[in-house]
Amino acid sequence: MRLRITRLVIAGAAVLAIAACGGEQYGDLKQELALLTKDLRGKVDPLPQVKPYEPVPYKAFDEVDPFKSSRIDVVASGAAMAGAGGIKPDINRPKEPLEAFPLESLRMVGTLSQEKTTFGLVRAGPNLFRVKKGNYMGLNFGVITGIDENEIKLKELVQDGGGDWVERVSSLQLVEAQR
Repeated sequence: MRLRITRLVIAGAAVLAIAACGGEQYGDLKQELALLTKDLRGKVDPLPQVKPYEPVPYKAFDEVDPFKSSRIDVVASGAAMAGAGGIKPDINRPKEPLEAFPLESLRMVGTLSQEKTTFGLVRAGPNLFRVKKGNYMGLNFGVITGIDENEIKLKELVQDGGGDWVERVSSLQLVEAQR
């Protein structure tokens, strides 16, 4: 009998020990969070007042309508007549290899003289090209007009805002080799 009472006492102590360990999980963290946030209260600003819509009357009935198709046709025919007698690029001419590159990506790396003819050495990507006066390069129909030790001079054809072709003088400067 004594053994039975001892077992009951041990079993009761075990139950109490287990009950004491089963308190609220993360209780200390919840207390600290409640302590830190007790003075914080959210505040939402009120929505701004919506102004009532006020229609604006259209008063340009007597002025020229810029979107009228007859006005656009007159401007377009005037531009076509102005560009009819001007300069134009020869689109049927076979393209040269350096016309596939924008002028900004081409680099002049030197010159070469042979029998009173001066050639320019131009690097386009990993390739090196030899050019002379009269060759074309760049995307804007650029023809080489002169080559000297420091630059290659070009005359390009570009379209202006009205669609007319105009000449533009450009040059490709010698790039010093990096050591």
